[in-house]
Amino acid sequence: MVTTTPPIRIGVMGAHSTGKTMLLKRIEMELRGHGIPVARTGGLGKRAALVPLPKMQRHTAASTEWVIAQGIADEITAAARPGPDPIQVVLADRAAWDALAYFHAAQEWRQEHPNRLERERLRLLASTRGPKYDLLLATVLDPALPVEHKHDYDARYRTLVDRYTHALLAEDEIPHQRVTSDPGSQARAVERALQICLNEAAL
Repeated sequence: MVTTTPPIRIGVMGAHSTGKTMLLKRIEMELRGHGIPVARTGGLGKRAALVPLPKMQRHTAASTEWVIAQGIADEITAAARPGPDPIQVVLADRAAWDALAYFHAAQEWRQEHPNRLERERLRLLASTRGPKYDLLLATVLDPALPVEHKHDYDARYRTLVDRYTHALLAEDEIPHQRVTSDPGSQARAVERALQICLNEAAL
């Protein structure tokens, strides 16, 4: 009888341009260097714009639901990818709660009164994904770091996204590791991810 174990899932979330994608790339490189088959998801924001769905400050309940659902589908697809070496690790660029943080921030930025039932429904959708992450990394905004000129970001909205990111995780008591812009903090996140994956591979 052949048994299979589900792949390890590592998710990252946080405000835009706080190093989420680069952090996952570093983890991916380390894992591949140890011969561990890995798949990385991402690009949800760009794909939502192609639908087209509103983004950033215009984020709505519909676009939030799409991002959460599409992210879940992407992770399932990545884990099931055929090949000679089964995928052992899935790296999720924008974990499920990420879209919630952007949505809550957009509502506050627009000074809109939240619909309680709508927000609870979206939160429930995101929470069904939460327990399946073996490691969740949450980047921390450093407003002192410059952002590339090509990104015309609203500073207040970025701050709101960062605030809601960490508030949601704290309110739901979701285990996670905060990752700041400090090189040491990022190195510890990469090392922890590698340790989890290597320990699982050794079993």
